[in-house]
Amino acid sequence: MTRYAIVGGGGQLGQALAAQQPGHAVPLTRQQADLTANIADLTGGLLSVGPLAGVINCAAYTQVDKAETATADCQAVNAAGVEKLAEICQRQDWLLVQLSSDYVFNGTVDRNVPFIETDLPTPQGVYARSKLAGEQAARAAPRHLVIRTCGLYGKLRQPGHANFVETILRVAAQRPNLRVVADQHCTPSWVEDIAAAIWFLVLNEQALRAAGDWPNLLHIVNQGATTWHEVALRIVQLSGLETTVEPISTAEYGAPAPRPAYSVLDTGLYQQLVTKYGGPPLPTWDAALEQYWQTR
Repeated sequence: MTRYAIVGGGGQLGQALAAQQPGHAVPLTRQQADLTANIADLTGGLLSVGPLAGVINCAAYTQVDKAETATADCQAVNAAGVEKLAEICQRQDWLLVQLSSDYVFNGTVDRNVPFIETDLPTPQGVYARSKLAGEQAARAAPRHLVIRTCGLYGKLRQPGHANFVETILRVAAQRPNLRVVADQHCTPSWVEDIAAAIWFLVLNEQALRAAGDWPNLLHIVNQGATTWHEVALRIVQLSGLETTVEPISTAEYGAPAPRPAYSVLDTGLYQQLVTKYGGPPLPTWDAALEQYWQTR
C-alpha cells in the first residue's frame, strides 16, 4: 500500500487526513519532521518511517500578525522548510503536496470575481509572501501539487489549538456582544472536505498523469463566498446563544498584518476533475459549517 508522510500531522488538516486514510497516512509530529532542522535530519526523520510515495505538507507558520515582526521564523517554516522538502522529494522521487493560502491574493474591495489558478498572485505582508515563496519552492520537486485553501477549521483534538469557529463560540459564551470584520470576502473551509479532496487527487495520481490531467496547482475550498461577520452570525445561530454580532471594518479591527479584502478562490478546475473521475464534491461553506456543527 502506498504511504504518504503527513508533515504537520498534529494539526487540524493533518489529523483529518490521517483519520480518513489511516492505511495510507503516516502522520508526523514536529519532533519527527521539523522543517526548521537541517536537511539531513529532516531527511532522516522522513526515511525512518519506512517506504513512502510522497509527502503532504500541512505544517505552516500561521501567526499572521506575529509574522510581521518574526519574519525569520515565518520564512524558516513556510519558505525554507518547503525548499528542503522539495529537494528531498526530488532525490527520493516522491510526490510533494504543498498546502498554500488564499492570502497569496490581495483582491480589492470592489472585486467580486473569484481568483483562478492562473491569476497573478499579489501577496501583502510577511505571512502572505512566505506562502507564495513556499509555492515557488515546491515546484522544484518534479512531482508536486500546490493546493491553495482558506480559513481551515475542524475538530480540535489537541490542547492549545484554535480555529475561528471555536474561538467565536468561546468568546460568544463569555460576552453579550462581538465585533467581527465584515469587509473581508473569502471562503472558510472544513478540513474534512479538504482532506477528502486531497486524498482523491493523491491516490489517483497515476491515472490523472496518464490521462494528462494532473494539476500542479489547484484551488480547493468550500463553495461560495462570505465574510467573517456572516460566518460568526451563523455560528452564534447554530449555538443558540443570544450574542449580538456587530459588523466592523478591517481598519477598525486594526490588525498589524494586512488582510485581503477579497480572496475568494475559484474551484472550477477541481470540479472538472470531480465530474470526470467521480471525486468528492465541495459543499457550500454554510452546508459544511452545519455538518461540522453536527459532528463536533
